[in-house]
Amino acid sequence: MTIDEQKRLAAEAQAEGLEESDSPRISRGAVVGLIVLVILLLAGVGFAVFYLLQPGAPTETLRDVFIIIVAFEFMVIGLALVILIVQLAKLVNMLQNEVRPILDSASEAANTMRGTARFLSHNLTEPVIKASAGIATVRKALDLFNFGRRK
Repeated sequence: MTIDEQKRLAAEAQAEGLEESDSPRISRGAVVGLIVLVILLLAGVGFAVFYLLQPGAPTETLRDVFIIIVAFEFMVIGLALVILIVQLAKLVNMLQNEVRPILDSASEAANTMRGTARFLSHNLTEPVIKASAGIATVRKALDLFNFGRRK
């Protein structure tokens, strides 16, 4: 492939959006949206602090509501942790009772194949090699004495 063809293919891939890059590209709209979201969040926090510092603001009621919400979140997180621990226990049980026997049978099959290969090597391959070596020796000896060929 010539350099011109490589440049042409790279230009086509870039035009189609198929260019490979080391890091994922973030679109301009996502960055602008994220900046707007951060600005709105900061403005909301500033407004809430200003409002709650005014005399007569329902700060205590708001505090109590937030305490209840945080307690509810802790209960949800605790429930999620319990579910996670149960799933982890099931995974460990599956690894011990299902995966280990599969690994043991695979190891047994590999040992059987190793024994079969050793058996074939000793009882089939070695005699064939020895016979071929003997035939090659006799053929070479005959070639040395020129019995096997006419010139």
